[in-house]
Amino acid sequence: MTLPEAGGGCSSAGGDGKASCGSSGGPDDMPAEIWDKVKNHPCYSEEAHHHFARMHVAVAPACNIQCNYCNRKYDCSNESRPGVVSQKLTPEQAVKKVLAVASEIPQMTVLGIAGPGDALANPKKTFDTMRALSEKAPDIKLCLSTNGLALPDMVDEICRHNIDHVTITINMVDPEIGAKIYPWIFWNHQRVTGVEAARILHERQMLGLEMLTARGVLTKINSVLIPGINDQHLIEVNREVKKRGAFLHNIMPLISEAEHGTVFGLTGQRGPTAQELKAVQDACMGGANLMRHCRQCRADAVGLLGEDRSEEFTLDKIESMEVVYDLDKRRAYQQKVELERQSQHQAKVDALAAALDLENVDPDMQVLLAVATEGHGKVNQHFGHATEFQIFQVSKDEALFVGHRRVDLYCQGGYGEDEQLPSIVNAINDCHAVLVAKIGACPRDELLAAGIEPVDEYAHEYIEKAALSWFAKYRQRIANGELRHQPRGDATIRQGAFTAAA
Repeated sequence: MTLPEAGGGCSSAGGDGKASCGSSGGPDDMPAEIWDKVKNHPCYSEEAHHHFARMHVAVAPACNIQCNYCNRKYDCSNESRPGVVSQKLTPEQAVKKVLAVASEIPQMTVLGIAGPGDALANPKKTFDTMRALSEKAPDIKLCLSTNGLALPDMVDEICRHNIDHVTITINMVDPEIGAKIYPWIFWNHQRVTGVEAARILHERQMLGLEMLTARGVLTKINSVLIPGINDQHLIEVNREVKKRGAFLHNIMPLISEAEHGTVFGLTGQRGPTAQELKAVQDACMGGANLMRHCRQCRADAVGLLGEDRSEEFTLDKIESMEVVYDLDKRRAYQQKVELERQSQHQAKVDALAAALDLENVDPDMQVLLAVATEGHGKVNQHFGHATEFQIFQVSKDEALFVGHRRVDLYCQGGYGEDEQLPSIVNAINDCHAVLVAKIGACPRDELLAAGIEPVDEYAHEYIEKAALSWFAKYRQRIANGELRHQPRGDATIRQGAFTAAA
């Protein structure tokens, strides 16, 4: 099989380790037909995730493999991880829910089927849902997620329904490693175990990826980083999926708390630290383009990445809603976003133009910043209202989004919960500063004591401009002798359910 150029027309740039397109790319970084597919897709475009929402419908309960990090039976309203749902839907219920959400949230541009099992292990329910939605909501992009075992047999059906974004979870390209992750698969009407199961899964995943690339379908590869099992191996996974045309590679931390009831959780397999995750992601730079803004969403998630509005759209609430699918309203919102994107880009250009070369300051110095945001690419959230912080790596030449950190809610009922502060500090402990719209005296003092500077002077400004402006002042303070640059420590990746809801 002859494959198109890797990444659907995108490739990696030479020696600087930067990709020429990918989740952070814009219209100048990729062919027009690729940009058209990703520009409003919050999972395939880091820029779009500030502005556009996605929705998952839980119509696919069955699964054809078992993963040691998965338990689909668990449900918690405050939990955010794949496989978790509150209600399983029929295709008819799913379509009704999508139309209701789209009528209330005009920025919802993407519909995905991501479980709670495997979309392609439930082909009739999955494709019945997609067929109806393509007729009733033609402007919504259709996506699905799969482990890839059944994928080669379903490529024609995927293309027939105009599903042009597919996510495949690929955790290994070595069956010996795969046997430590997958205890069994269900293949040809029988259960297969061990290395043989992993070998079959690997071959089917690679074949399916090649077939999708040949048909022009954009593919995102999800990989779960499991320390001591596949952490270094993921660099090889990255190389192999790039060869076969993957558009993005999303390396996610293992979620393994014992309360989830997974094999890894019960056997004490730990997840990675923030530093370990970033080190593997950085080692893959120059390979397949990296996605770093994934939130490991529930299989019934609704809203912007980082928020979940599914409780607003339960089946009983939808019954009482007046659903009006207003295509003009949706298009008007998207035109407004385009203007906002232009302003955001110009603000970044202006901030970069103001950067100075300073004596006695390392020109290659870079730091991590945490940002509290409610969306639209702005510093627009109170510290106490944040349930996650977005993390940017900042130098004098760029402000690069590198991830996010979930945290427990600090403000509850109008009061700060001081017991939450140590866990919040631990989650951003590798950051030199946190940019917020507003912050109270107690958390300000706690952050300062931990060596993290709380900054509220850039409230409601675009994140990249704010980050670059703060960094310019930080470098100037170093040059003036007002402070000395100190490296930061590691941070904790938050797992489990929130202890309080927003």
